[in-house]
Amino acid sequence: MPDPINTSTQWRPTAPHEVLIKRARLLAQVREFFALRRVLEVDLPVLGERTVSDPHLDSLSIEGSGQYLQTSPEYFMKRLLAAGCGPIYALAKAFRANDIGRQHNPEFTLLEWYRPGWNEGQLMAELAELLLSVGCTPKAAAHRVTYRDIFLATVNIDPHQASLTQLTQLASEIAQRNMSGESRATCLDLIFSFEIEARLPPGIVFVHDYPESLCALAQLGVDTQGVTVARRFEVFLDRTELANGYFELLDADEQRRRFSEDNRQRKALGKAEIAVDEKLLAALDAGLPSCAGVALGIDRLLMHLVGAQHIDEVIAFTR
Repeated sequence: MPDPINTSTQWRPTAPHEVLIKRARLLAQVREFFALRRVLEVDLPVLGERTVSDPHLDSLSIEGSGQYLQTSPEYFMKRLLAAGCGPIYALAKAFRANDIGRQHNPEFTLLEWYRPGWNEGQLMAELAELLLSVGCTPKAAAHRVTYRDIFLATVNIDPHQASLTQLTQLASEIAQRNMSGESRATCLDLIFSFEIEARLPPGIVFVHDYPESLCALAQLGVDTQGVTVARRFEVFLDRTELANGYFELLDADEQRRRFSEDNRQRKALGKAEIAVDEKLLAALDAGLPSCAGVALGIDRLLMHLVGAQHIDEVIAFTR
């Protein structure tokens, strides 16, 4: 028979008491930051009838209920925006299956906010202000770099113009396995994650103007070189991904097309297809205001602030 589980110490919190105090202070600082800017905090469901179709995210479903634990509050927040609520933020629990590691836990805390009438550049500036206000004090000012420029500087490839063959060859070298059957988006993500991210400058770095194949829920635009790019940005703090933001897509027809493409990719990966969130599409049809939005990992931010090496050290209980 297997040895019984020793529960004599496993009941204890995984985070030290002093870190839990700092966690409470961080949440209070975030709320004060937005209160001073008259951004409304919203309290949203963690259960929903629909979930994201992103082929690289796995949602947790509640058996017998037909509902999912939400991977982020995004869809509910966009429905509020379409209803005319103005600028909003949420400090929300989010859930992602199979997301376990030094910086990952299946249940985690997201700070997500939306600014009607703003573009991604204005939101990047506000995010930098937020990070400084909660105690991030990098030696250098926040740095902005395009996705193209960081690729050229690191691997000498233009991610917008490189052929799929070039990308699969480089991805295969990095992964040490054959990537010839993978998509452009998958190869770019792998190259960035394993070859570029660790070589980013220290401090706060905003990477923006992503390739079109990585558009997710962002609008498309044209950069200074006349190339179509996704108006998306990611934020890295000392080479750790912290936040992901968009100049938000407003077109319901284009959103439906992207949902269909996600499901095509999910099927190719052997994953279940996800039913379209018709309520989100109806909100877009009704008129989502032009806006920028971003989601930031509170647990990762706290890890940086207290010098933690594992996410368990900043969450009261992970199991």
